[in-house]
Amino acid sequence: SQCQARYERMATVQPQSLHPAITISHQTGAGVRTISERLIQSLQEIDCQGNSRWAVFDQELIETALQEHRWPKELAQKIAEEKRLFIDEFMDDLFGLRPPSWVLVPQVVETTLRLAMAGHVVLVGHGATVITANLRNVFHVRLTGSLPKRIERVQKHRNLTPEAAAKFVRTEDRQRAKYLKAHFHARLDEELRYDLVINTDRFSADDAAAVVAEGARKFFAAPNISAVGDSVHVPAIGR
Repeated sequence: SQCQARYERMATVQPQSLHPAITISHQTGAGVRTISERLIQSLQEIDCQGNSRWAVFDQELIETALQEHRWPKELAQKIAEEKRLFIDEFMDDLFGLRPPSWVLVPQVVETTLRLAMAGHVVLVGHGATVITANLRNVFHVRLTGSLPKRIERVQKHRNLTPEAAAKFVRTEDRQRAKYLKAHFHARLDEELRYDLVINTDRFSADDAAAVVAEGARKFFAAPNISAVGDSVHVPAIGR
């Protein structure tokens, strides 16, 4: 399609030197928020020269895409990874209450590529791992955990009953998988997509962040990362 061709051209025209970037895919309740915050601190400490500041983009990724394409920022609060019923989305699209998925997702793809090429970012969710799969300056991480532990974290963080927390975790996991399959024809559990997979049952947030930071440091120090010149194929976008 015309949109697809535009993104492929965008991905092909890369700067001569790309800065490091990280994507984090995660199961619900695996502790991504705390770990990503600790990770930023660790990455800043590793960057002794302090030339660039790292930033996390999670919900901010949607907000940035909306701002770049002149949608009201407030819409970001309504938009998540297909968390609403189909009829709600249909009615919103019909009456222009929010950008439809077939409009928003390509904009998120474009913003994700732009941020990844700029570097010094941690991109959380929203298909970032798939979108940046062929950018050699990106280190891909997956955070997992047992269902009981993840439910326990969500229960504590959101002050929910055990039953409500369990329902929340299962629903979120299902909707994330649905989002990735519908828009990127991919699955979250394809382990070969990731450079590092961490079971957060066995690591504290600080230790998990330290493992990611050290893994990323070694990854970015590899000779094939220093010169990135390959053309990048952007995955097909489907509704």
